[in-house]
Amino acid sequence: MEGRSEDLLEDLRAKQEAARLGGGLKRQEAIRSSGRGTARDRLSLLLDEDSFLEIDAFVTHRTDDHNMFLHKTLGDGVVAGQGTVDGRRIYCFAQDFSVHGGSMGEMHALKIAKIVEMAERSKAPLIALWDGGGQRAQDGVRALAGTGELLDRLVQCSGRIPIISVVLGPVVGASALAASLSDFTILGEEHGQLFLSSPLETPEVISGEVDAAGLGGANLHASRSGIASLIAEDEDDACELARTLLSYLPDHNMADPPVEATADPIDRSNETLQDIVPDNPNKPYDMVSVVEEVVDDGIFMELFAAYADNIIVGYARMNGMTVGVIGNQPKVLAGCLDIDASIKAARFIRTCDAFNIPLLTFEDVPGFLPGVVQEWGGIIRHGAKLLFAYAEATVPKLTLVTRKAYGGAYLAMSCKHLQSDYNVAWPTAELAVMGAEGAVNIIHRREINAVEDDEKENVRLRLVDEYKAKFGDPYVAARNGWLDDVIEPSESRLRLCRALNILKSKREWSPPKKHGNIPL
Repeated sequence: MEGRSEDLLEDLRAKQEAARLGGGLKRQEAIRSSGRGTARDRLSLLLDEDSFLEIDAFVTHRTDDHNMFLHKTLGDGVVAGQGTVDGRRIYCFAQDFSVHGGSMGEMHALKIAKIVEMAERSKAPLIALWDGGGQRAQDGVRALAGTGELLDRLVQCSGRIPIISVVLGPVVGASALAASLSDFTILGEEHGQLFLSSPLETPEVISGEVDAAGLGGANLHASRSGIASLIAEDEDDACELARTLLSYLPDHNMADPPVEATADPIDRSNETLQDIVPDNPNKPYDMVSVVEEVVDDGIFMELFAAYADNIIVGYARMNGMTVGVIGNQPKVLAGCLDIDASIKAARFIRTCDAFNIPLLTFEDVPGFLPGVVQEWGGIIRHGAKLLFAYAEATVPKLTLVTRKAYGGAYLAMSCKHLQSDYNVAWPTAELAVMGAEGAVNIIHRREINAVEDDEKENVRLRLVDEYKAKFGDPYVAARNGWLDDVIEPSESRLRLCRALNILKSKREWSPPKKHGNIPL
């Protein structure tokens, strides 16, 4: 019996070593020589040291194809399990490019689906490291069946646990759909690529009009498609970004976000904000500077920075508490809302609402961007998404109006009428249907045209001043209760921190329904 036990142990060690080698030592070394890491290399970068507990290491594919049978590989091209990130438990998996190019066969997909289901049951975050070339042709429809189950599990997890995808190689087809179902997607700048259709089958790539990076590379998805939340310089940076992003998120939708102690006092005066808004209402300034001045330690993790940059979104902390920041960016398109900005902000708002993260809005918006392209592109429908997301959110909602808040864009940016909890404005704020100049040109058109040409400008300026005093002054909105207060810019941090501290216990009830019908 003793000899039998030793043989079994030896066999186990051999199998464990085979699983660790994936597609073989040569293929792993080839991957490393290209500047990429193996699946296990990447998991070691992501997780705390010695915290990884592997699951299903001995799973193999079950295709009937004779050639594939000769090349069965333990683990079937994906390393999956659980571990900790900064002491927090998570589930994770990493596709192994050394095994059939990381392609997704039936058991490969089912193995990932099992990890996703375990994460949901355990109410723990999921981090996915993607690097695979689509569905495995040798598995036929079985590969699609397994992938379908995986996609279903990911959809069921959405809004229940945070899901972060890190794309570190070419990811094609339904695997790209799976990666994009996550809450946040991080792409490696050099090797991270996402394609729904293979570049080998894309006419523009075949003809040489674009290359693979131009079709689905990291910078393309950061600036054009809006899929990439963050771009990582290398694999170390990608894993660090995932760890940092996770630090702002709760374990699941019934938990509160982590609170991180800070030495930054809530009563710190924001003197640099006193003069940040230019006297000229058409002159831009940087809203990111405003955000960094107000939040804890000046740390703002901006997301989707290269996409729809007329609006900013990201995470920060106020008195140690995570907040989701949304802000108009006056230095891009004057801060106007357009189709892409509306979609970007609406998606972020709903993500924050799903995970109990308060919303902090910095508003300086002259309106929705006019033009045929916007109207034909559906700005009405897409703008309604933003309004819907704010109105539907039940987390604490705080809004600071720094300058312009005009028309329908004012309504869509977390106004008091959409049940925002705490709305304040600086003395420089203007809340109105439109800018004073435009309003005067419409309301007093006949009066201006009736005077002599040399007097028209003086009359127009007088009427503009009268309109601003009557309608644009923030105290007009405050008198009606549509602003809770008009504050000095230097008091911004103090007022917002105090309000958030009170609102953190907010609970909102609404009549039961399956879900709202957001205008997708």
